Amino acid sequence: MLNVEQLKYSVNRMSPQKVGDAVLELRLEGLVTDDRTPFGKVHFNTCFAEIEALFQRAGFHRPLDVVGYQGQVYALYDSGRWEAVQVLRWLKARCETAEAG
Repeated sequence: MLNVEQLKYSVNRMSPQKVGDAVLELRLEGLVTDDRTPFGKVHFNTCFAEIEALFQRAGFHRPLDVVGYQGQVYALYDSGRWEAVQVLRWLKARCETAEAG
């Protein structure tokens, strides 16, 4: 198990190219879910400021926020384009669709 310092180190050492696809998704849709980012839930819970700085280094300079739905899925989103409630509704629908299918 990694401690917080190790998690922060791993995030800060991640290359901007590794988050390039997520940056493109954020520019297109303004929303990136956990299966399309190079970060896990633990990273988001402990290292959000470092993750936001990494996205800025990779070229995404708008404010970011993260929201999760019942511990099952989370999303990193452009808070200038989405409200947290909208993202939560989208995540809920995504979980319900996955459970039904």
